Parts: sequence; structure tokens; C-alpha cells
Amino acid sequence: MPHSHDAADSIDDALEASKEGVRALKISLFILLGTSVLQLAVVLASGSVALLADTIHNFSDALTAVPLWIAFVLGRRVATRRYTFGFGRAEDLAGLFIVAVVALSAVLAAWQSINRLLNPQPLHNLWWVLAAGIVGFIGNEAVAIYRIRVGQRIGSAALVADGVHARTDGFTSLAVVVGAIGVMLGFPLADPIVGLLISVAIIFLLWGTVRSIGGRLMDAIEPELVARAESALSATPGVLGVSRLQLRWVGHRLQGAAVVTVADTALSQSESIVHEAEHRIGQALPNLDDMAIRAVTVARVSGLHSHSD
Repeated sequence: MPHSHDAADSIDDALEASKEGVRALKISLFILLGTSVLQLAVVLASGSVALLADTIHNFSDALTAVPLWIAFVLGRRVATRRYTFGFGRAEDLAGLFIVAVVALSAVLAAWQSINRLLNPQPLHNLWWVLAAGIVGFIGNEAVAIYRIRVGQRIGSAALVADGVHARTDGFTSLAVVVGAIGVMLGFPLADPIVGLLISVAIIFLLWGTVRSIGGRLMDAIEPELVARAESALSATPGVLGVSRLQLRWVGHRLQGAAVVTVADTALSQSESIVHEAEHRIGQALPNLDDMAIRAVTVARVSGLHSHSD
């Protein structure tokens, strides 16, 4: 279980240790699957490639919850002598799989759209296509609202980000509505053009995910989190300066190490300063699991290593 710096302010482990977070993942999975099935039925009846592109996207988004779910289960496993930092990285590896699946969906949707541009075919049941696009928007928006609310309640930035992603997907469903209206107004190529635009939009959205996952695998950290941690340590009574500060994400949790400079005092006083520094940085970074803080005197004649319980 994650280290709690303050029992009153502790936040449940994002998705991994929170039953509420996992429940949100399950419910959103079934909502997106249900939306995809309804849209697929309309695709078969209408032949709309724009709706097909949106259906493929929604279906792939739903399926990506499976490896993420497995990663969360692995992330709860206790660290071993071989994997001394635990299994939180499984989430980042699942992210690579998700990128591959979403990219494949974009390529498939683009291929279908280009083929329809080269070989136009009449569309049927356009009102059903329009309705299916609206259903796709409602399904994604419902998932977005639910994920964002639960994510904010349990302190999961990742779940909030997933909610924002679902909301963006909802607008691609609205693009299907635009394509159907274009066909109704006498522009039959509007449908494959919108399908192609949806494929391009997926690729652009995917680029941000690729950068995020790549950064996590390279232990990149947001500068504002470093500044917040440094400010919390510097403001600790007895700390004269912060000579080293390291932070990294492991899944949805933070780990780090720091070296702080203190006055040449008794060992017990240095211990008290380090304990207060741990408390303050825990309040500044609620997602922090472990922070190894070492205190050195100005003369560097003694040191103290402290870590979370």
C-alpha cells in the first residue's frame, strides 16, 4: 500500500488501490462497448465509412481498458528482490500497447475512407447515421463526466485525463453527424472525407499520448511538480537549502529522493527536520509514495537517511 504522509489528507492509490476507480474503469468500458455495438449495427445498415471510423475508434478505446486493467492489478503486487521498485511500470508498458491499438484503428479507418473516395457507394438510412453519431457523442460524454468526477474525487490525475480523452472522442462522433448532413445536402463525398478527417484527428491525439508515455519511460517529470517539491522542502524549518531533488513517475505514483542542508545540530534535531520535511512534501505532492530524504550539515560532517514507512 502507498505511504500515507497524513492520515487526514491521504489520497487512495490512483486506480490501483481504489475500488471506486476500478469500478469507473469497468463501467466506462461497458458503456463504450455498448455504444460501439449500436454504431456497428448502423454501419452495416448504412455503409457510412465516417461512422465506421468512429465505431472503430470507440471500440479500440474500450478494448484498451483491458491491458490497463491488467496493469493496475500487477501494480498492486508487492515489490520483490528482483523487482525492488514494484510493478508500477506495467502501466507504462500497457500504454505502449494502447498506442499500437489506437494507431492501428486510425490506419484501418483511413484505408476504408480512401477506398470509399476512390470507389463511391450510395449511403442508406442517413437519419440512422445521424442518430448513431449523436449516440456516440452521448456515450463518450457520459464516460467523460463519470471518469473526471471519480478521478477528481479519488485524486487520480490519470483517470481525469482519460475522461478528457473520452470527451475529445465525443467530438469526433459529432463529426459523423456533420458528414451525414453533408450527404443529405447533396454532397455524397462528405462521408468518406469526414472519415478521413477523423483518422487524421486520431493520429494527432495519439501524438500527445506517445510523448507522455515516452516521457514516463525516460523518467521525465513535470517542472511544476519539481518546483512544488523544492518549495515544500525549502520552507521546512531548519532546512537551509536543497542541494539535490529527484522525482519520477511509476505508474500513477511518485517516487523520489532529496538531499537537504541543515545547520550543524544534534542528530535528534536533524531527524526531526527530516520528518517535518517528509510531512510537508507529502502534503505538496499527494500522489507521492516514497521520498528518501538525506540531511547533511553545512560542514558535511554527518548525514541522515530517511525514507517513508
